[in-house]
Amino acid sequence: MSRTTTVMLFGAIACSATAHAQSTKPGLWEINQKMGGSAEMDQAMAQMQQQMAGMSPAEKKMMQDMMAKQGMALPTPGAGGGMAMKVCITPEMAARQDMPMQTEGDCTTTITSRSANTLKMNFVCKKPPSTGEGTYTFSGDTAYDMKMLMKTTQQGKPVSTTLDGQGKWLSASCGTVKPLK
Repeated sequence: MSRTTTVMLFGAIACSATAHAQSTKPGLWEINQKMGGSAEMDQAMAQMQQQMAGMSPAEKKMMQDMMAKQGMALPTPGAGGGMAMKVCITPEMAARQDMPMQTEGDCTTTITSRSANTLKMNFVCKKPPSTGEGTYTFSGDTAYDMKMLMKTTQQGKPVSTTLDGQGKWLSASCGTVKPLK
């Protein structure tokens, strides 16, 4: 799997994990996502899951520590070949209804519209150069559905990737998952 693909996967996971602060209940959330749009991306996702399954305890600990600094727990295989992760939203973050900053990929995110149950956003990342847009549709303050389209260039060729996901509130307590930054 190329470095660009790996960064895009984790960047997209992180971006979608942080973008749901429209109207959310504070606490522990589970985010399920599946990337697609190209055979290469499907293969990269399968490869990433295999690599994660084959990590040594030391490698898993290093990955957990890195993700914990961003307020996330290590992704696990999700339904339908996607990825699942847990994130913590504090009461203050939920009250602000804004997105925590995306630190990976040197990205800028802009909310283009909000309504009672929908948030639309665009993002531009520098590392790797990529752009995207997404729509989040909320079902109250305990669940949402998300669709994103990301565009980048790999080996001089344009690549479009889709990301479909869902988020659901699990509990008021985040347990060992630290809040998002």
